[in-house]
Amino acid sequence: MSAKALYPGTFDPPTNGHVDLIQRGAKLFEHLTVAILNNPVKNPLFTVEERVEMLQEVTGALPNVSVATFGGMMVEFARQQGATAVLRGIRAISDYEYEFQMALMNRRLAPEIETVFLQPAGRYSFVSSRMVKEVFSFGGDVTGLVPPNVLRRLRGRMGKS
Repeated sequence: MSAKALYPGTFDPPTNGHVDLIQRGAKLFEHLTVAILNNPVKNPLFTVEERVEMLQEVTGALPNVSVATFGGMMVEFARQQGATAVLRGIRAISDYEYEFQMALMNRRLAPEIETVFLQPAGRYSFVSSRMVKEVFSFGGDVTGLVPPNVLRRLRGRMGKS
């Protein structure tokens, strides 16, 4: 195991599906960098700094995982990090279509970087950050879908107890 990988995303907020992929990716690669895309156009609920803190809290026990931020092209950031692989999660066929197109474009831009697809554990296969925010905003219970530290921050941010 000598490959370094990048797991890019917005992670707004991090979900247990993300954590599942991070934990499994940490077993597959010598080093895994969780790379938070700084894209203010997406109108994030949490700042990049808050997302870094949340991810550092949930990955603290994984010595070969680090958290970083980037803007711009992911493949350029992957090269800067010395990554030879990009880890991507696929929950459904709709994810696959988008991720497949991105993987082909990334291969064209950086043929030396492979894309590795992992499916999250079945219990998280329907969970997305967008869905968590939407359900929570309407008063739904997202316990078990996000780590406890993220749930506390969601409650604080959205004024719910």
